[in-house]
Amino acid sequence: MDFLWICVAFAFGFGARQLGLPPLVGYLLAGFGLNAFSIEPFAGITELADLGITLMLFTIGLKLNLRNLARPEVWGGTTVHSSIWCLLLAIGGFLMVWLFPFAEGNWILILLVSFAFSFSSTVCVMKTLEDSAELKSRHGDLSIGVLVIQDILAVLFLVFATGKTPSYWALALPLLILARPLFAKLLTRCGHGELLVLVGFFIALGGYELFHITDVKGDLGALILGMVVAGLPKSTELYKSLMSLKDLFLVGFFLNIGFSALPTWELLGWAILMVALLPLKFAMFFGLFIAFKLRARTAFLSALALANFSEFGLIVASQGVDKGWLPESQLVMIALAVSISFVTSSFIYRRAHSLYAKYKHFICKFERSSAKSLHGYQQPYGAEVLICGMGRVGTGAYKALQPHMHEKVWCVEIDPERAQALQKKGRNVVLGDADDIDFWEQLDAGDVQLVMLAIPSIREMKNIIFQLRESKFKGRIAAVARYDDERKELLKLGADVVFNYYAEVGAGFAAECAHLIDSDVKLERLAAQ
Repeated sequence: MDFLWICVAFAFGFGARQLGLPPLVGYLLAGFGLNAFSIEPFAGITELADLGITLMLFTIGLKLNLRNLARPEVWGGTTVHSSIWCLLLAIGGFLMVWLFPFAEGNWILILLVSFAFSFSSTVCVMKTLEDSAELKSRHGDLSIGVLVIQDILAVLFLVFATGKTPSYWALALPLLILARPLFAKLLTRCGHGELLVLVGFFIALGGYELFHITDVKGDLGALILGMVVAGLPKSTELYKSLMSLKDLFLVGFFLNIGFSALPTWELLGWAILMVALLPLKFAMFFGLFIAFKLRARTAFLSALALANFSEFGLIVASQGVDKGWLPESQLVMIALAVSISFVTSSFIYRRAHSLYAKYKHFICKFERSSAKSLHGYQQPYGAEVLICGMGRVGTGAYKALQPHMHEKVWCVEIDPERAQALQKKGRNVVLGDADDIDFWEQLDAGDVQLVMLAIPSIREMKNIIFQLRESKFKGRIAAVARYDDERKELLKLGADVVFNYYAEVGAGFAAECAHLIDSDVKLERLAAQ
């Protein structure tokens, strides 16, 4: 049975990928398909799904900047959006009864369901942003901040809805910040192997259990512990170590959704009707972000990422069924609406940058005049070479070129903290999002002859090449790739040179060591090869 599950999940995920859809769409369909054939879920699938969500929230915490949560557009946009969403449905009371016939005039229940649907999916949004390598972008930071505030609102809702208040011990939870030095030593002493992964599980699950035993939402504990560990010397390595495992466990989450119950055509119709409200959700987020003086592009991409329904709706529905408020069939309708919203959101967001480029002039009409002054662009004056991304590859390229080109080589870095740290070291760095067509259009690129893409995500490099071509960039483009098929794809899209660093690292290593051997082979000849 376990092999059957793996086989079906792989087949549907593989099929979705071949159609240009995220694999999670295939996992959702696989769950409903297995349920349709009366195949019982394997033992432990719920625990697997819960573990995936816990690890996901922990990794969010590892990348979360607390200052982002204090921004008015984050907490203000989230609370105002939820309030307006519920208010609009309350005003249209007759419409709510039509949309929610199962409520039978129970306005409190209607408001609860409306509140649940005001949330966006943490799982879906995080997967989408990760796949696009946009977690550190401005719209990525904004979207994650909104999700965290929504998670806090979810905790407050569950407290009032269930009547279960946190214990007095919960007041001691803020003291966890004092454990930060202990975590730093623990991570350092674990090395780089399986112990590092294991300590990540220990901290994430430990945070979950600590919050759970104090009657606070356990997932919030994993998020908070991630925030405590964030910024420690090995937090980035820990994040990378947990990513693949987290994605694997989340397969169980998407499969498990399909086992809530079997849909009927009637329930599918109601679910599609609920999904039809997603454009309203997008418009509300977009309007609010614009009102908070964000750039049109940031508002557009953030609203597009958040235009889905949350798995939190399933939690509300499950409690409603347990308490007898909802018939079990309506749990299926909500599960279908959540699932379809995942599919539509993932599908549309993959085309977000091309959609913005195509309709940019219309979208920017909504931008407030003061927005650009708040988010101005720096200029790499005199640059002939621009290196996008200052990871290990980008840093190595900069160090190799800068002694010869001096002020003519510049870097573009999306992470504000990293950009500021590099600027303090005296490096030529501008803060900018290379995915942003506005960045390239407003860039003084008259002298730029070469753009080097030192970025690990092929999808992001493809987006950047698209933006460069759209902005009529006349220079050359160089990129890096891990695999030969990626190299060919980037060349086909318009890159002039693609460096396969796995294939070339051996030649570089040999060139670096040639002077150590007693031979007639010259370093220059070896390097040229």
